[in-house]
Amino acid sequence: MTQVIVLNGGSSSGKSGIARCLQAVLPDPWLVFGIDGLIDAMPAKGAGIAFAPDGDVRIEAGFRELEKAWMAGVAATVHAGARVIIDDVFLGGAASQQRWRDALGDLDVLWVGVRCDPRTAAGREIARGDRVTGMAESQAEIVHNGVHYDIEVDTTRTESIDCAREIAQFSPRTA
Repeated sequence: MTQVIVLNGGSSSGKSGIARCLQAVLPDPWLVFGIDGLIDAMPAKGAGIAFAPDGDVRIEAGFRELEKAWMAGVAATVHAGARVIIDDVFLGGAASQQRWRDALGDLDVLWVGVRCDPRTAAGREIARGDRVTGMAESQAEIVHNGVHYDIEVDTTRTESIDCAREIAQFSPRTA
């Protein structure tokens, strides 16, 4: 039975909306842990990430250590009996996925790629007003480099609820 659903996609690709919809369509309670929550919990300087004016994201010293602890905490939550949806942005592509594989160990994970046309994601980014302009377009493809998925969805023209239903039906292990 699936214990963890990992959603990977660029900024403004629709991961958070899909995560909320998955919580609504899956029969059991699922917690959502997102990379935005980790970033919000980081200190303002020295151990987090920095956003360049062009949307580039730079990892600062100490981030990986805190990220590893956070990932271990998410895995511990699953080991304690909760089902978890992870909303992440794999800036390192396959290396980011490997960090999650290491943290999650033998847990049953459903890997989901969340794709969105870069121009559509850029439009969402502008509409949100809480992102650095350029981040969505620059991340739209690189986050998928070398990453292996069980299922992929595309939010360019598909609503979050429909993507969530597709993910939930993909494997009876989540139902």
